[in-house]
Amino acid sequence: MASQTGEGGAKNNASKRTLADYTTIVGSHHFNSIAKPRVNTTNMEMKLALIHLVKSNQFNGLSHESPYEHLTTFNEICNTVKINGVLDEAIKLSLFPFSLGGNAKLWLSFFPENSFTHWEDAVTKFLNQYFPQSKINKGKQKISSFSQGKEETLGHAWERYKSLRRKTPTHGFDEGTIVILFLGGLESQTKLMLDASARGNIKCKTLDEAYELIENMAANDNEMHSERGAPAQPKGVFQLQPYDALLAQNKIITQQLEILTKKVMQPQKEHQSVAQVQQQLCELCGGDHINGQCAVLENLNEDVNYMGNQNQFRPNNYNQRWRSHPSNG
Repeated sequence: MASQTGEGGAKNNASKRTLADYTTIVGSHHFNSIAKPRVNTTNMEMKLALIHLVKSNQFNGLSHESPYEHLTTFNEICNTVKINGVLDEAIKLSLFPFSLGGNAKLWLSFFPENSFTHWEDAVTKFLNQYFPQSKINKGKQKISSFSQGKEETLGHAWERYKSLRRKTPTHGFDEGTIVILFLGGLESQTKLMLDASARGNIKCKTLDEAYELIENMAANDNEMHSERGAPAQPKGVFQLQPYDALLAQNKIITQQLEILTKKVMQPQKEHQSVAQVQQQLCELCGGDHINGQCAVLENLNEDVNYMGNQNQFRPNNYNQRWRSHPSNG
């Protein structure tokens, strides 16, 4: 009877909670959406240096950040950690919250406690949130519409194209389509150089051969432009053997000769105009009259005539054999 009364009294006390009781926090309400991994050891400990390294590469959920690149960096860090009796999945689940900051950290906290017990589940939710189908479609569009810039080298274009692939690894294109899309976006001069290096049409090569050719020429191009103090070369010009680029060089040289001819002819026309003006100048005094009409020449003629008249007074029968002459004094 006493026990029944005690049980009834406890129920009555529970039903008589005041409003103030509802505002009182009882127990721990700090939840972790990632479940604590089960390990076969009692001394699993993450070094502070490791945690700081993970936090220095945080993903904050900003529009310019790539979730795929973040996961790649995070996996690289986790792969350096080995703990006896602890699976790699447990290490990643334990460190993943430290790799998030800002809105991404807040996003993770919205999930109920122990929502993620497997690493793949956390990755799937993370990518669905920060790389949805709309971003996948946008990434595929950038890959399919890729084009080389007017002044962009092959090496830079190839690296930029591969970066687009890394940012959208779920693009769905096979390797053959990837190479064809890249070739289709190149400038005509760059295509010409690739064909010359392939000794024909590069599309006649196998996938591995074409990929290796592009890689080698891009690496060669980057090496040329990375030399300190080296002048920038025109886009699409590479160090090729003469027999590899004979056709391409002939076309390029022809175009350059046409441009050079135009540049050479223009100064000649200007020189001819100047020469015509110079021909109208007097060679004797530099005056703006033609030769033969110079006043200096007329004065000179008068002086010559005067001297000639003076010589007419000398006797014509003068003989040097005579010892003296009245005019000699």
